[in-house]
Amino acid sequence: MTTACKHWSPIEYLHQTVTNPDIIICGTHSYYSGAYNGYFQEVAVRYLYGDAYSTSETTGWQPKWHIDRLFIGDYVQIAAGAIFMIGANNTHNSSLISTYPFLESECLQHSHQAQGDTIIGHDSWIGTGALILPGITLGNGSIIGSGSVVTKDIPPYTFAAGNPAKVISQRFSDQEVSELLALQWWHWPEKKVQALKANIQRNDVYQLVVASQQYDLQKQSIGVI
Repeated sequence: MTTACKHWSPIEYLHQTVTNPDIIICGTHSYYSGAYNGYFQEVAVRYLYGDAYSTSETTGWQPKWHIDRLFIGDYVQIAAGAIFMIGANNTHNSSLISTYPFLESECLQHSHQAQGDTIIGHDSWIGTGALILPGITLGNGSIIGSGSVVTKDIPPYTFAAGNPAKVISQRFSDQEVSELLALQWWHWPEKKVQALKANIQRNDVYQLVVASQQYDLQKQSIGVI
C-alpha cells in the first residue's frame, strides 16, 4: 500500500487498497497515480454504495435496488483527478416530473434510476481529470484524454477525447485490433508477460503474436504451459 502524499510519482496499486465490495479489481497491476488528493476509492469513485459510511446504521436507510458496480480490468492506468460517476445511489430520475429525491423510503425507491455497471477494459489509460459517467464501458486498450467527459462507450484500442468525448483515432488497424483482442495478453501468466514484455512495449502486433506462439510452443515442448 502506498502512502498518500502530494506528489505525482507514487502510485497506488488498486488490488492492495480497494476494500469496497462494489469495486471489482481484476489482476494485480492496475494503478491510480492520484497521490495529489488521496486514495482511489475515497476521491475518484463517486456515489458508489458499499463504503463504511453508506453501509453503517447511522445513515438511516439501506438501498432496496440493484447496486451498480465498477469493474476495473488488469494493467489499467488511471491518472490523478480522474472521476468515476457511479449510478448506484442515483435518485434523480429524469423520467419523472421532478428529479428531486424525496427522502421517504417509498419515494426514494421510486426516484432511483439505475445506470448500469461501469466497466474499464484491460490495459486502458485514463488521463488526468477525465470524467467517466455511469454505465460506461471503456474497451480494452482504449485511451481517454485528460479532461474528457465520457458519456458513451469507447471502442477497444481507440483514443478518445473532448466534452463529450469522441473517438479521435484508432490505435491499430482493424486486423491488428482483432489479433490483440484474441491474444488477451493481460490474462497471460506473469512469467510469460515478463518474458515477452519487450514485445508488448513495441508497436508491432504481428511480432507479438509470433513471439507468443513461439513461447507457447517452447513451453509445450518441455511439458510446461
